[in-house]
Amino acid sequence: MLSKKEILGILKKGEALRKGHFKLTSGLHTTEYIQMALVLQYPSYAAKLCEEIADFFKDETFQVVISPALGGILIGQKVAEIRGVRAIFAEKEEKKLALRRGFKINPGEKVLIVEDVITTGGSVKKIIEIVEKSQGEVVGVGCVADRSEKSVDFIVNNKNILKPKSLVTLEIKNYSKEECPLCKKGLPLTIIGREKDLR
Repeated sequence: MLSKKEILGILKKGEALRKGHFKLTSGLHTTEYIQMALVLQYPSYAAKLCEEIADFFKDETFQVVISPALGGILIGQKVAEIRGVRAIFAEKEEKKLALRRGFKINPGEKVLIVEDVITTGGSVKKIIEIVEKSQGEVVGVGCVADRSEKSVDFIVNNKNILKPKSLVTLEIKNYSKEECPLCKKGLPLTIIGREKDLR
């Protein structure tokens, strides 16, 4: 297993750790952002990270890996390849995550959820709903980085608490728009997924 220092080293070499004034997909604001796509552009780095995630679940049996689009797709695909199972993803349809493109989860199939970064856990919760609606069984949640301010636990089967497994946990503070100190200073805001700054 790679150490936290080694994982952080990979993220830094890939220039994935960014500082500034960002609006996350959750709507929260932050002074630091993990742009995982920048490190995943290097296949050797991506392979190392995904091997570590796959190793978390070496004792679990599952038939499908599912990830939210867009950030988790590459990681989910590689983890599925390592374990020799199917890889699918959920994407937005009318502002809601859904299975499209003919993807499906068969009743009784065991499913691993793989994400790049967990901030609020919102995307993972929506995917759990998709899996359970399809009568599949979630066996675990894995990610490269957990940057949630409070540890996010997920409820599966309406009763079981599932803790995500991450390669690294980062303490990065998030703010609502109203509480954001950088907004109060009038600093340029970068909306994740857009290339221009909003002033």
